[in-house]
Amino acid sequence: MPSRPSRNLAGTAVLAIITLLSACQSLTPEDPPPVEFRRSLVEKKKDGCQDDNCALVNLDLLQFPTEPALDRLIDERLRSMTRYAPEDPIPATLTVYQNGFLTSAEPGWGSWLQAKVRDWHGQVLVIELSSYLFEGGAHGHPGRGFINYQLEQNRELKLQDMLVPGTEGKFWRIVQQAHREWVRKNHADQALTFLETWPFQRTLNIALLRNHVQLKYDVATIAPYADGHPELNIPYAKLEGVIRSEYRGGDG
Repeated sequence: MPSRPSRNLAGTAVLAIITLLSACQSLTPEDPPPVEFRRSLVEKKKDGCQDDNCALVNLDLLQFPTEPALDRLIDERLRSMTRYAPEDPIPATLTVYQNGFLTSAEPGWGSWLQAKVRDWHGQVLVIELSSYLFEGGAHGHPGRGFINYQLEQNRELKLQDMLVPGTEGKFWRIVQQAHREWVRKNHADQALTFLETWPFQRTLNIALLRNHVQLKYDVATIAPYADGHPELNIPYAKLEGVIRSEYRGGDG
């Protein structure tokens, strides 16, 4: 069981949460989205707690009245993001998770889960998922994910759906080059040793944004925790003949 955080440490954790979650609050397009959605925000504190260090669970959710399959997918992904390890069980519902977390939580602990409409173009709707779990210690456990949803077909687009057949190897070579450029930009003074310590990896977190493809990495995968969630942004012009034309936005 993690040690109980001090009030100062808990305050630092809350600041880190705000910083990490605000990173995904980018502006969405000015044109209206292709589907109706509603946002709901529910925050629950541990029963009986009245001070400023109460354990809490914050759920920032989306609901799509005409897209029940998308609702279910978002719910499933958020529930899976409540785990510390892949082998941990997935809670039956977010309410079950919320109640279970608060039952055993100590002062200062917190769990934040968020689903946000990140972008849209054509019939592609991009949802960004964020989580931050704090149970004491120096820092919490943040997570990120994307859902690229094809509205006409009512399904999530996987990488193989996005790519022109036979181009997966080329796609990852382009991504690896973008990673090298990211290292040169962010760690220029130690680029060679940095790549040895933090080599390139693939990620499942891929977003078909309007002007580019974004790959977002979990903390401490290709860079130290202090780097947050590294992002690789690749313009569609560099992915000509790789990303299917029907799933591309602009070429900005």
